[in-house]
Amino acid sequence: MNVLAAALLIAASLALPDKPSGVGEDALGAGARAPADEVPAQDAEPSPPGGIDGIRLREIGRFREPVFITGPPGDPRRLFVVERAGRILVVRGGRVLDRPFLDIRGRVSTIGYEQGLLSMAFAPDYARSGRFYVYFSGRDENIHLWEFRRSRNPDRANRRSRREVLFVRHPASTAGPAPREDRRVHYGGQIAFGPDRLLYVGIGDGGGQGDPRGRGQDLGTPLGKILRIDPRPSRSRPYRIPAGNPFVGRRGARAAIYAYGLRNPYRFTFDRRTGDLAIGDVGQNRVEEIDFRKRGTGAGANFGWKCFEGSQRFGACRAPGHVPPVIERPSSSIGRCASIIGGYVVRDKGLPALEGRYIYTDFCTGRLRSARLRARRAVNDHDLGLVIPWVSSFGEDARGRVYAASFFTGAVYRLSGR
Repeated sequence: MNVLAAALLIAASLALPDKPSGVGEDALGAGARAPADEVPAQDAEPSPPGGIDGIRLREIGRFREPVFITGPPGDPRRLFVVERAGRILVVRGGRVLDRPFLDIRGRVSTIGYEQGLLSMAFAPDYARSGRFYVYFSGRDENIHLWEFRRSRNPDRANRRSRREVLFVRHPASTAGPAPREDRRVHYGGQIAFGPDRLLYVGIGDGGGQGDPRGRGQDLGTPLGKILRIDPRPSRSRPYRIPAGNPFVGRRGARAAIYAYGLRNPYRFTFDRRTGDLAIGDVGQNRVEEIDFRKRGTGAGANFGWKCFEGSQRFGACRAPGHVPPVIERPSSSIGRCASIIGGYVVRDKGLPALEGRYIYTDFCTGRLRSARLRARRAVNDHDLGLVIPWVSSFGEDARGRVYAASFFTGAVYRLSGR
């Protein structure tokens, strides 16, 4: 197997796309890993510190397949690192604690390329309620969103507090002769509380190539969407539908849908200062994109998939009110292995050179970039002169400090100034 095939398989193992056509699951078989000597040419360690904006990379710990980093609101001492297999570890006072905060490895499937425990989110009132949420692919290969509560020990979750909030049937679990390319792909993976204190959930279109069932534009399915819910139970319902959701009362539409027309919104974030929404939507063969909506303008937004890939026409269908991306990275400019990793608008006072700038990268290059996001298009998009191999996710702590996880090396870095 050549280096390119290994790179594409590695990218696919990370909740990332199935492209180009013909390379992927069949290359090594589901869940396989390429030998170390076949990993594509990226440095095993990050580039030397001191990028063009004076940004440095400070390693804070090593983990097993880290896929997300976050911190509880109001707690500047703790950082939580999510491992794909199903563990969440705590970094407290700069030290990685031996015992995990939560371990649900027995409930999580990782046999598919894009499966695993993919993210977590703390409720805005976490300091009082102890509520937090996890998003993962279960042993049944469906999508699960669970609520837990913190135990009396702030470094441990109470596993007995588990409550299922949301269940989404994924095509990978469908019995019968489903096309092979429809299996175990496009799980999305991000959950985050927005400035309205509601929970947003990013779900991929479920596959396969080209969204053959048109789920991105189908308001009757949660696949290919960002949902918005109040995760607190109401009577017999496990969550509540906000009255302001754009499709409440629309016949044939899921009331939980907030925005649609997405292929695989693996990472999206809210600007902690403005509340603006930025989405990294992983493309297919031609375009990697960042979508952007100012606070208060995202409800009902149609980002175009599968009728459009980026701003380029893709399918013979209609996408009413198509919102084009503000950043488009042609796959040809990145290489055949391309999978965008959306990041954060930096609000860290220790990084004045990046203040108000959106940071993002591509899994396959690891080159960090930043831009200023605008309603119609981003401006001043440039390379930061830093490389982190195999970035699976960015993260942000309670103080707004920004982190990045390297999937294969296991390292988690904090971006810091001089």
